Amino acid sequence: MKGRTIVLDHIENREAAALMVDGKLDDFLIATDAPAPGTIYRARADRPVKGQGGMFLTTPDGPAFLRQVKGLAPGAQLLVQVTGYAEPGKALPVTDRVLFKSRYAIVTPDAPGLNISRSIRDEDERDRLLEIAHESMEGSEFGLILRSCCQGENAAEIAEDIGTMRAHADQVLNDPGTEPEQLLEGDGPHVLAWRDWTDPAEVVTQPGSFETHGVLDALDVALGISEPLPGGGYLFVQPTRALVAVDVNTGADTSLAAGTKANFACAKMLARALRVRGLGGQITLDLAPMPKKDRRGFEASLRAAFKADSIETTLAGWTPLGHYELQRKRGRIPLSEVLK
Repeated sequence: MKGRTIVLDHIENREAAALMVDGKLDDFLIATDAPAPGTIYRARADRPVKGQGGMFLTTPDGPAFLRQVKGLAPGAQLLVQVTGYAEPGKALPVTDRVLFKSRYAIVTPDAPGLNISRSIRDEDERDRLLEIAHESMEGSEFGLILRSCCQGENAAEIAEDIGTMRAHADQVLNDPGTEPEQLLEGDGPHVLAWRDWTDPAEVVTQPGSFETHGVLDALDVALGISEPLPGGGYLFVQPTRALVAVDVNTGADTSLAAGTKANFACAKMLARALRVRGLGGQITLDLAPMPKKDRRGFEASLRAAFKADSIETTLAGWTPLGHYELQRKRGRIPLSEVLK
């Protein structure tokens, strides 16, 4: 099955969204019981963490942790936004730089100015979008970023999106409350799919579509530890308490180039494998044997794959034992924990 298909359905009574690309599961979002990234709280500063420059905060959904904070005294009230999921027993990760993000627009209260995505290079189109931005943000001190998917889109739809995000920002920043409170709930999977999967795609919403479009079969693979590599071999992905271990196996191929082929195949599909499984933290790759001269090409392929990924990942490099390490933001709860 060629092309892109967005499938909106439910699994185990949880709202979920799947992105299928050429018949393969490319991304998967599912509702969890934890506060979703994007949720905004009015929080209360609780206690500083000496040596880390951070502060524990009180929210209605439990403790949160704000990094690199200065001049914040215990008891002070502030707005914070959830940036990811907490590991078991740890505080919610939050930021004090709140954003209001939708499909076309991002309203930035802390960063004034009107900006157009740099990927839009046509000057006439940039002028058109800037005019829409000026009209929609007139009288507001908030900043605005128009995303790349605005290119060629209907002006009324873009303006409506800007207006909705501006209204959310006005409501949250002018809320008169004085106690810790949730002021805006983070987007669920169906809204996130509309917001972030912006490339042209067929959209399927009928109940039971996960089964008819192969999503359930793909999830069975993602919930296991092994996944076949294109051209032969296997990728084994095993989360542990400390890290995610990834082993590259050449399978039945015993040729001299087998290790290099399998490693390059891993580089191309690793971002998708981690994204679908919802895995983050420290990632350690135990690669198949390959000549050191091929390492640079492997890194370039890995870098290209993660550049297109939606979750921030740092390529840390090689270890003395020849493993390769990455550090990935915990932007999701592992699929295996949600679908137990």
